[in-house]
Amino acid sequence: MVVRVAILDDYQQVALTTADWSSIADQIQVDVFTDTLSDVDSLAKRLEPYEIICAMRERTKFLPLLLDRLPNLRLIATTGNGGNSTVEHIWTLIMSVARHIVLEHINIRTSNPQWQTVVPMGLAGSTLGLIGVGRLGSETAKIAKVFGMKVIGWSPHLTPERAEAQGVEFIASKQELLSRSDIVSLHLVLSESTTKIINAADLDLMKASSFLINTSRGPLIDEAALVEALKNKKIAGAGLDVFEQEPLPLDHPLRFLDNVTLSPHNGYINETSYKVFWTSTVENIKGYLDGKPRSLLE
Repeated sequence: MVVRVAILDDYQQVALTTADWSSIADQIQVDVFTDTLSDVDSLAKRLEPYEIICAMRERTKFLPLLLDRLPNLRLIATTGNGGNSTVEHIWTLIMSVARHIVLEHINIRTSNPQWQTVVPMGLAGSTLGLIGVGRLGSETAKIAKVFGMKVIGWSPHLTPERAEAQGVEFIASKQELLSRSDIVSLHLVLSESTTKIINAADLDLMKASSFLINTSRGPLIDEAALVEALKNKKIAGAGLDVFEQEPLPLDHPLRFLDNVTLSPHNGYINETSYKVFWTSTVENIKGYLDGKPRSLLE
């Protein structure tokens, strides 16, 4: 009997080409979906026939309300983190906003007669403030020091000892970190306590010349407050890879601001990580089909 498999949110249509599916090809019927549905009714109707669903991280959220309406579902095969792609992307955004790459690119492409329009920020001697000094934060700090930046850190649970071990100056309060930093980069897990950990009052504390970087999770920032801060030039700009709603709505105000650099939550992916993700997915499906499930999450 052929098992029906749904591959979700394959925006770049890479799931079937970055891994070898031949070992299970005769046992499954695969449907690939390249869009993301957020409406539970539409999603339940789409997914109802499938025994196996392959999810790309949290692009589609499997809440109890949805799971209760999928009677045929037996396996969710999902993917995880791997590689250095996110650290590379963090620095792509930092460099892009500090040197206004997108703005100058647009000026050149649109034949703006003014050859140079903005003065880039020099990283050497400036201060990078890390909100979160875990694996990604500490890796970001190492690169900052190559550029001659001063690195300071704060998080709700950061201790002076942990900060020192990562070569980061411990800051006792979020408010002090925000007021001292030239660039603020977020590296926190999203939870009830960290949702909107950067709000309007926090943005008011930042320097008018500073930049905010978020590659972690969109809801860490009060997005409406950030839009207002960017519109009113309370901060110089932002580099964002994550948003409260993804994909970002076509009419979202962030799409129309000239002091924000946006990427479509692709900081964690590259060709290497996709190969790892989808090869693991094939292996997990094969284990299920053979009656020997592997890599189970309890």
